Amino acid sequence: MKKKKLVFIVTYKSSEKIYNIINKIKKIREFKKYDIYISDDNSPDNTIYYLKRIKNKNITISYNKKNLGYGGNIKKCMKYAFKNNYDKAVMIHGDDQYHVKYAPKLFKKLEKKNIAAVTGSRMMIKKAALKGKMPLYKFFGNLVLTNFFNFVFKSKFTDCHTGLWSYNIKKLKKVNLNKIDSGYNFDSQLRIKFVINKLKIDEIPIETHYRDEHSSFHFKYSFNFFKELFFYR
Repeated sequence: MKKKKLVFIVTYKSSEKIYNIINKIKKIREFKKYDIYISDDNSPDNTIYYLKRIKNKNITISYNKKNLGYGGNIKKCMKYAFKNNYDKAVMIHGDDQYHVKYAPKLFKKLEKKNIAAVTGSRMMIKKAALKGKMPLYKFFGNLVLTNFFNFVFKSKFTDCHTGLWSYNIKKLKKVNLNKIDSGYNFDSQLRIKFVINKLKIDEIPIETHYRDEHSSFHFKYSFNFFKELFFYR
C-alpha cells in the first residue's frame, strides 16, 4: 500500500498570507504527491474569504465553528490524520513564517528508522535566525529556554520553540493528545511527552523570516514553559 502523506495548515487571522502559501505550494513539484488539509480556527478577519477562493483537488478546507485555540486546532488536524490513515504529516503555520519548501525535507528525514518527529531549527545555521530578523529578545530567550530544556531532560535540541513540525503518525498515536494543552503551550508539552516516552525527535536546519508583527513569545509563555519542565508529565 502506498504511504500517505499529509500537509496540514493551521490558520487564524491569516488573511492574504494563506494565499501566498498556496502560491508557493503550486511551485513545488513534490506537493502534487501530498494531500493538504487547511483548518481555520474561526478567524474574525477575511481568512475565510481567501480560503473559499482556493480551488485545488488536493486541498481540503475545514472551518471551526468556534475557536479551539492554537493547540486545539492542531489536535483537530492530527485526529484528521489518524482517521484518514496517513503515515506521516507536516504542520505549517498560516502566518507564512516557515517556508513550505521544507516539507519534502521533513518527510525525507522522517523515513529514518525510529524517528517519531522532525522539527525545523532556526538555530542550527549560525546567525540564520538573526539574518531572518528574529528579534534579539526572542533569539536570546530561545537560547536560554532551549538550553534549560536540554539541562532538565538531558537532550541536545537546538531550537525547542520552533513551530515547524512533522510527525510519524504511528508513533504520534502513542501520545494522549487529550492531556496536552489546547493553547500556545501545545508544542512544548508535546515535546516533553515525546521525550519522556522515549520517542525520538530529530531536527533539520531552516531559515525563517520575521515581519513587523506582534510576537507570542512573552513573559507568560516563558513562565509556563519553566513550570512545565518541572510539573508537566
